[in-house]
Amino acid sequence: MASSAVPFAVDRSVPALVVKIGHYPLHHGGVGAIRSLGRLGVPMYAVTEDRWTPAALSRYLERAFVWPTTGSERPERLVEGLLRIGRAIGRPTVLLPTDEEAAVLIAEHADRLAGEGGFLFPRAEPELPRRLASKQGLHELCVKHGVPTPEAAFPDTYADVKAFAASARFPVVAKNREAFERRKKPAVGGTTRIEGPRELMELARRWGPRPGVVLQEYLPREDAEDWIVHGYFDSRSTPLAMFTGVKVRSWPPHAGMTACAYVVENEELARMAAQFVQRIGFSGIVDLDWRLDRRDGRYKLLDFNPRMGAQFRLFESAAGIDVVRAQHLDLTGRAVPGAGQRPDRRFTVENIDLPALLAYRRSGYITPHAPARASGTELAWAARDDMKPFFTMLARSLRPGAAQLYRLWRAK
Repeated sequence: MASSAVPFAVDRSVPALVVKIGHYPLHHGGVGAIRSLGRLGVPMYAVTEDRWTPAALSRYLERAFVWPTTGSERPERLVEGLLRIGRAIGRPTVLLPTDEEAAVLIAEHADRLAGEGGFLFPRAEPELPRRLASKQGLHELCVKHGVPTPEAAFPDTYADVKAFAASARFPVVAKNREAFERRKKPAVGGTTRIEGPRELMELARRWGPRPGVVLQEYLPREDAEDWIVHGYFDSRSTPLAMFTGVKVRSWPPHAGMTACAYVVENEELARMAAQFVQRIGFSGIVDLDWRLDRRDGRYKLLDFNPRMGAQFRLFESAAGIDVVRAQHLDLTGRAVPGAGQRPDRRFTVENIDLPALLAYRRSGYITPHAPARASGTELAWAARDDMKPFFTMLARSLRPGAAQLYRLWRAK
């Protein structure tokens, strides 16, 4: 959308910086943020792994700061790196984290980044993003505030796993307990379905004396639907932008990143999400994954990402607002125009939706709430006014190491 087409005024004197920690160069969310604000004339900067990532070649990027990180660095080193980038930009800059590590780092070092660095970002309790990114922390908050969530166990020892296996209802799924475990050698490779006690105990022998896993209730895909909620909440946890949609396909199937999704209005789910965010006092962009369990008719919260999701460009209001634009407007003292979300839009990630589509067709799974047609399709990579990221993605995907890059590309 061109800047002349939007019914609001943006402060073009305040740039934005896309912040990422770790190696996942094929990340379309960062490209989406660069385009969203760049089309409005906001100067855009980004942290990139190298000069040949798709984001680094966007026409809307003022400068790429090449800064390879792993996520295992000491926080002090990462903060110093951000401060160096801030000094190079030379003026107050809005921060846009694309992963949990960056969101947690910003929250836990907010005073220094805002004071010494002059960065602009929503302020929440310093420990809250880390707790939300943790499976155990999120589960505890859901229980405390009465938000439905799958039943879960958090074994601390091998004996705890053994006791769970003796009484659990199978199948169950195993996930890494902490979001940051993926930077280390994870206990499990993503969401793992476990059929029975024997299989669980065989896996548990590999987890060591302190299993870093959550064992969670399995919600059968034939009785479930995947919903997503994106929003932006101001300093009082008031929603200035709220959107709901259905995840039609993911890759890997049923357990991975969004490959295709549709906008679908869901007032009940939006209300539940807003109430939860207000109760915990969070401020900023949220990307929530919910699963409708048709067996009991309840929406259950699976994941709370305290940052923008990779598929955020699925959602836009009739006034041209997405969550990234809402944050920039709010932090620069501009009003965020209210308007309903544009209906029946579709979001497709070109390089993973084809294998996802084939896998879903083989399984015969169809999401009931997916519209038959879309009024418009937002592609993750291809854009008429900015094609270099698309071609760069294709080139990198075809390289021999593409499979490894996909495993590292884990943001939703």
